[in-house]
Amino acid sequence: MELYEWPAHRIHRGLVTGEVSAREVALATLDRIGQVESSVGAYLHLRPREDVLADADAVDAALRRGESLAAFGGVPVAIKDNMCCRLLPTTCASRILEGFHPPYDATAVTRLQGQRAVLLGNTNMDEFAMGSSTEHSAGGVTRNPWDLGRVPGGSSGGSAAAVAAGEAVVALGSDTGGSVRQPAAFCGVVGLKPTYGRVSRFGLVAFASSLDQIGPFGRDVRDVALLLGAVAGHDPADATSRPAEVPDFEAALVPDCRGLRLGVPREFLAAGVSPEVRAAIAAAVDLLVELGAEVQECSLPTVPYALDAYYVIAPAEASSNLARFEGVRFGRRAQGTSDYVEMFRRSRGEGFGPEVRRRIMLGTYALSAGYYDQYYGKAQQVRTLICREFEEALSGYAALVTPTAPSVAFGFAEKMDDPLQMYASDVCTVPINLAGLPAVSLPCGFSNGLPIGLQFIGRAFDEETILRLAYAYEQAADLRHRRPPIVAPRG
Repeated sequence: MELYEWPAHRIHRGLVTGEVSAREVALATLDRIGQVESSVGAYLHLRPREDVLADADAVDAALRRGESLAAFGGVPVAIKDNMCCRLLPTTCASRILEGFHPPYDATAVTRLQGQRAVLLGNTNMDEFAMGSSTEHSAGGVTRNPWDLGRVPGGSSGGSAAAVAAGEAVVALGSDTGGSVRQPAAFCGVVGLKPTYGRVSRFGLVAFASSLDQIGPFGRDVRDVALLLGAVAGHDPADATSRPAEVPDFEAALVPDCRGLRLGVPREFLAAGVSPEVRAAIAAAVDLLVELGAEVQECSLPTVPYALDAYYVIAPAEASSNLARFEGVRFGRRAQGTSDYVEMFRRSRGEGFGPEVRRRIMLGTYALSAGYYDQYYGKAQQVRTLICREFEEALSGYAALVTPTAPSVAFGFAEKMDDPLQMYASDVCTVPINLAGLPAVSLPCGFSNGLPIGLQFIGRAFDEETILRLAYAYEQAADLRHRRPPIVAPRG
């Protein structure tokens, strides 16, 4: 195994024992970026090489002084381009924020820096996190390391691709309707959406404030558990942050499922889920039974309406949140305009891409006089029903088992001209955001060399159980060592 492929927990052990230095780890990862980034396009902004190495050298110096090392000290990490970081531009992959340098750091970034993590750069994404393929980016597309002709998923496609390709050890993304879990499934890595309120949203540029959550990516479940522990916890700067105790997520990782009763909602395996995905999920369920779990079919009858409700609620919140980008206080401002109204109109028209404009218009319409009750109000009622159904189901089951996505990664431009088909790729992930619950995705098989994702859904603030399930399955299935065939481009 190459050094850039080591998981964070292995790097930590190597640093503590002196087997490897933080500089060596940083150099290996930077060299890997130099080899494959031109093919993958995972990053929008990379920090200068000398700055990355200086951070690594500081970790080595601290170790020589006998200082203790946190879990992510000396570990190369990447963050999605919608998390404020003073060391980098934060553009949300949008022209309207070209050149914007935030004056403060997101709390999740601050917590990683407090552990002496080595920040590499920020990753590509669908503009303002609105998309499922990372094709809606002003910075160009990101390619799936398993097949460069296919998408990595979205909107956190850059983070997932960076981890899969060895361009970062771990990464942070954000998940509003599946934007951590779906790209994790497409790129064959592990991705987790925490319970709403588990991780501070302070410094995360808002898309839909009642749905957004920061979540971790890693190449194995242990790294994801450790990264969640590093960034979780109450934050007074975020009014939606819950003062819940942060458990030792790593301690929950045991290699069996004894005593756990699991439900398989039939609605998540309905029409639209490919036969290959169905077969992989069925095989995963059989393995979970072998590991000691009791598995039963169950039903969440309102779930088929989740996608409709989501695409009213999320655009409505986006319409409100993105009103601040008007070309006055920061970001792009149209030149040669005759008055303020023209300046606002042209700045937003030039700065926002077509998918963002589409969602702003949908959201504005749903909130407009005469339609608020008809659309937004009804969507919130559906959301309430979905929350109740999940609560009822999870009162009888420790967790639910579903596919992460209805198919493997699709080809570039395959769904760009059909927004409804693109939105349907989130059908297995959106309901969990509406309910505010935690869910984790990990690989459970392959179809024509492309990864398939398995999703565990848990009770609110019970990430420990779904991490335990994910770890037990990961250890038994033993797919975590399989790597994408991405190689350095030929000179």
